[in-house]
Amino acid sequence: MKKLLTALLALTLFISCSKDKETTTDFTAKNEQEIKDYIAKNSLTAKRSDSGLYYVISNPGTGANPTATSNVTVAYKGYFTNSSVFDQSSAAGIPFGLNQVIKGWTEGIQYFKPGGNGILLVPAHLGYGSFNYNGIPGGSVLIFDVKLISIN
Repeated sequence: MKKLLTALLALTLFISCSKDKETTTDFTAKNEQEIKDYIAKNSLTAKRSDSGLYYVISNPGTGANPTATSNVTVAYKGYFTNSSVFDQSSAAGIPFGLNQVIKGWTEGIQYFKPGGNGILLVPAHLGYGSFNYNGIPGGSVLIFDVKLISIN
């Protein structure tokens, strides 16, 4: 009985460690290169924040910038670096709290003022990490064309 319990404990630890490895894959270097390649291929002038988010401000907009806890309305199109679209709002946009979305949006939307638009290039650690989510493969770079319609 003691051997069986020891074996079960060892198996549990092995499975736990295996799951931890699986869910903590670091895509940082791969994502960084993928974003740089995309920027070069598309002749974008992008800025990089300290977090690793890249952004392009086509039009900054006017008025005040939202904060990390603001409720905003944003129109967007989300796609991968191969231009395959995975999500898109209507032109009227979608209202949400910036503290209720991926980190890349919480940070990135704050660079715009109402009426502003541009591009957010989001590495996996600021998106869905190494987890698959609604058809988005884990480790994916996410690109969003965004327009901040309003701060609500």
